[in-house]
Amino acid sequence: MRSINLLAEGEELNPLVPHTAELIVGAIAFTLLFLVLRKAVVPKFEKAFTERTQAIEGGIERAEKAQLEAQRALVQYNEQLSSAQGEAAKLRDDARIQGAAILEELRAKAQEEAARITAAAHASIEAERQQAITSLRNEVGALAVELASKIVGEALEDQARQSRIVDRFIEDLEKSQKN
Repeated sequence: MRSINLLAEGEELNPLVPHTAELIVGAIAFTLLFLVLRKAVVPKFEKAFTERTQAIEGGIERAEKAQLEAQRALVQYNEQLSSAQGEAAKLRDDARIQGAAILEELRAKAQEEAARITAAAHASIEAERQQAITSLRNEVGALAVELASKIVGEALEDQARQSRIVDRFIEDLEKSQKN
């Protein structure tokens, strides 16, 4: 009403200066809003800020613990890796040594086998040589007896006599070859 009265009086109103009633209503509304915000909203914000701070601090602590655990795991992994590498090197060396031993054993067996085969071959050759010598002696003896009986003109039928003649003939041949 006052504004109607003032307009009627012809006074000019200053738009920058609020009316007293508006100031009182604004102050009461601001106070009520402030109190409601302070009692209801601010504690919720404070609670959310506190929870968030605790979550961040807890996350940082968990991250630090996880990082520390990761460092321990890395150190353990590196130790296991170096241990495994050392063990692998040892196994390689052992395998190399065993391989060399196996090769040496196989060489020795091959040499023994070669020596055995060579000895068997020499023995076989010697047996064949003896057999050939015996066969030749018998043939030469038979030929010599036959030749001698033709030359002498009488039969040399006595076996002991034939053997003595053949042996003496072969001895003479051997003596003549040595000289």
